[in-house]
Amino acid sequence: MATAEPDDIEIVEHTRDPFAATAPAAVPDKQTLVAAGELLRALAAPVRIAIVLQLRESGRCVHELVGALGVTQPLISQHLRVLKAAGVVRGERNGREVLYELVDDHLAHIVVDAVAHAQEG
Repeated sequence: MATAEPDDIEIVEHTRDPFAATAPAAVPDKQTLVAAGELLRALAAPVRIAIVLQLRESGRCVHELVGALGVTQPLISQHLRVLKAAGVVRGERNGREVLYELVDDHLAHIVVDAVAHAQEG
């Protein structure tokens, strides 16, 4: 309902029935949902979240991740295998070392947003 104000500003009141049915959101196909679930499971471990946060800055070797995160080399390697299998990271051999980097910037955004959300609560 609109009413005229002294300055000819029109105020419009919108009423919406909170119990009215709304159209359901589009749901991706089952294969896409399964793939998204697997990706989120791969990102679910705190060490893997920390690895993704490290890799968003630049590629890193295992020993750099060990130093930055303060966990053992075997544990970092295990988590990198999970992330690699899920398509989150890729490794490029350079001599005796493998440089790991994120496959996609979207993955860093997912982790950064999750961390920011956790810090708000």
